[in-house]
Amino acid sequence: MAVSRRRTRTAIAATVAAVGLTLGLTTGCDAVNKALDCVETADAVADAVTDLQQAVDSAANDPTQTQEAIDSIGKSLDKIDSETGDADLDKATEDLRRALTEVTTAIENGDQTPDITGVTDAAGELTKVCTS
Repeated sequence: MAVSRRRTRTAIAATVAAVGLTLGLTTGCDAVNKALDCVETADAVADAVTDLQQAVDSAANDPTQTQEAIDSIGKSLDKIDSETGDADLDKATEDLRRALTEVTTAIENGDQTPDITGVTDAAGELTKVCTS
């Protein structure tokens, strides 16, 4: 069992190294670093969207969790905006900000369980842009 896991880890490490080397040779280190930053930040956004879903589901217990999740997504978007200049990525972050504004407005208007489908869709698009 341990040998199998070690082989799997070694294979994954070799694959990641090969992809990294290939990307480095074809696109340059700065592009690779930006892409990795984008993917890491998109991952943070995905985690925050999950937190938002959970917060909306339990809003009756602690309504402040929803705003905290929205703020967390906003901070991740700020990071993406400051690190990249890609037009597709800019559109994806803009769409996600718009969806967050809609959720915030719904909450401010008394909706304790707002529809966050727009947020999840926009976050999915952001992830797609970062990984393509």
